[in-house]
Amino acid sequence: MRMVDIIQKKRNGKELTDEEINFFINGYTKDEIPDYQLSALMMAIYFQGLTPSETATLTQAMVNSGETIDLSAIEGHKVDKHSTGGVGDKVTFIVGPLVASAGVPLAKMSGRGLGHTGGTLDKLESIEGFNIEMTKEQFIENVNTFKIAVAGQTGNLAPADKKLYALRDVTATVDAMPLIAASVMSKKLASGADSIVLDVKTGSGAFMKSLEDSEALATEMVNIGKNLGKNTVAIISDMNQPLGFEVGNANEIKEAVEILKGKNVNDLRKLSLELAAHMTTLAGAFNSYEDAYKQLEENLENGKAFESFRNLVKAQGGNVDMIDDLTKLPDSKHHFEVKAETDGYISEIDAESIGIAAMYLGAGRATKDDQINYGVGISLKKKIGDQVQAGETLVVLNSDIENPTDSIKKVKEAYTISNDKVQPNTLIYKVIK
Repeated sequence: MRMVDIIQKKRNGKELTDEEINFFINGYTKDEIPDYQLSALMMAIYFQGLTPSETATLTQAMVNSGETIDLSAIEGHKVDKHSTGGVGDKVTFIVGPLVASAGVPLAKMSGRGLGHTGGTLDKLESIEGFNIEMTKEQFIENVNTFKIAVAGQTGNLAPADKKLYALRDVTATVDAMPLIAASVMSKKLASGADSIVLDVKTGSGAFMKSLEDSEALATEMVNIGKNLGKNTVAIISDMNQPLGFEVGNANEIKEAVEILKGKNVNDLRKLSLELAAHMTTLAGAFNSYEDAYKQLEENLENGKAFESFRNLVKAQGGNVDMIDDLTKLPDSKHHFEVKAETDGYISEIDAESIGIAAMYLGAGRATKDDQINYGVGISLKKKIGDQVQAGETLVVLNSDIENPTDSIKKVKEAYTISNDKVQPNTLIYKVIK
């Protein structure tokens, strides 16, 4: 089998066989096929696309390129969730405990962030002592005992994906829909879950800016799950403004815990319940999505969900005093109010600009070697649809920088105030099963 023949075949729009896909993934992972040939194939795929069968085979080949996590020692139907990323997305810290409170095991493999805020692990590490490094045995024991554990991803999950992504990043082929879908799903499938719920973001703060593209990606990923025997559901949710009111690390933990203690931050609470209801229904814990949603709402009110989060923190060495008393979480030295300059209604908040403003403060990483500052971030006081008067506070910057001019400028650019009242954004656009 020759690589040049595979390139030519895909260039001409023909369907690749399972053998051909496995050949180039195995060969590239082992450094037997050069970058220039894979670059040519990626560009051919970018223009010609892949069939659902090809995409599923590609995903499985990427899964098989490295380690897979065996979760068979965990009792029950294992579920996992994945978000395509956004600003203020602290849903995992609510969904995980909700799912666990219903008796469904969540064995979560997460990563660190590169961008406007830290990743799931960085945010959890804003809780003093929280340990994301565990042996496989401890990880499994924690899930069996408490129905939840969160650990760092092993370095050898789907290594073909890591190599391919680095190549796509420098060959203008990142945004090929089948390749994005295969990249996401290969890591999820290698992580060993029985069912997967995907939170596909759409809007200004999302990777996919348009609803059409978000729906196409969600459909690709659900089809991969179906073709590879995994129950998969995708929820397309709004990211045209930050989720909730907090952007950062410790302040996102704080907001998530407040939800777990019964506070109603409408968009954040609703999306978390939506995701958790689908996850627990897929796991067979409830007969219907409606039954699941109702019971999980009760678990927010009766303290069961918060208790699950407390168990997670304690089991992984975290200081539970910090979540019992949220004032003990890291905070910044300075707090700057950014005020509205005119009367009107908030009509737009560019989520990406808010995220960049948070990164300037030190809440995220511009490069992988940057250090996260857990105590800094942005607290929104006004969201889309809210009325505002000149001089009223739009956001508070939590900063260790004495004069955060770059962040202030970015926040002002993010907000649009209009004379006419606008309706709040749709939160959930579609559910794809």
